Amino acid sequence: NVIIYVYRPYPYRMFVGLGTLINITTIIGGAAIGVLVGTRMLARTRLLITEVLGLITILGAVSALAPMWSDRYINSIPKGWTLLAILGSLLIGGGIGSALSLESKLEGLGEKLRVKFGAKKESTFIEGFVSASLLFAIGPLAILGSISDGMSTGIDQLLLKSSLDFFAAMAFATSLGWGVAVSALPVGIYQGVWTVIGFGLGEILEGYQIDAMTVVGGIMLICIALKLLNIKSVAVGNLLPALAIAPIFALLVHSI
Repeated sequence: NVIIYVYRPYPYRMFVGLGTLINITTIIGGAAIGVLVGTRMLARTRLLITEVLGLITILGAVSALAPMWSDRYINSIPKGWTLLAILGSLLIGGGIGSALSLESKLEGLGEKLRVKFGAKKESTFIEGFVSASLLFAIGPLAILGSISDGMSTGIDQLLLKSSLDFFAAMAFATSLGWGVAVSALPVGIYQGVWTVIGFGLGEILEGYQIDAMTVVGGIMLICIALKLLNIKSVAVGNLLPALAIAPIFALLVHSI
């Protein structure tokens, strides 16, 4: 008998959390480029860019709302509850956020960071920090990508998100300044938590639960767009708990 040894190189395994680290780097890098370019722009040009971002954010919201009409979500939620599940999540989450004054605490954190980074009070530091933090954290890629990273099944989704966030951070920072770069901090913490969950528990959410969370995030993106377009200022920070409530509420409704 002849024994043939075949050399197979040991597969290279990237360390857990690499996807989020890349994402943080792209946000900071994109924001830095945006700030450098933004200082050479006229005020009316920066205003126009902000309004364009508002319109683009609406497109992102439309994409996030799409799962509302997907077969997976509709078939998992009892008839008549598909919209009520989202409404209930927003009402409960909004009530919790209002009781905890999350919007005020986010603004307070932004103010402390503004002072630390030496930004002027009349600057758009806080707006950039809050808006960018919510925009970069909301969406299925942040959750699914982080869980996949934690399970060591790949970082493709976070690489895609990083590419999108790089250009979004660049565009935001031209008008909203360094607050956009600092948003990488809460984004890193948020995605880091999901990465730990993925590492320890694996897949913990069903597809329809992800859909419910994504739709809630889409509605929050609409609120951000309205603020960027100076149409209506909504305390989006107070709605953040709805992202956590949505999959739980969807599970309860699914069990009916």
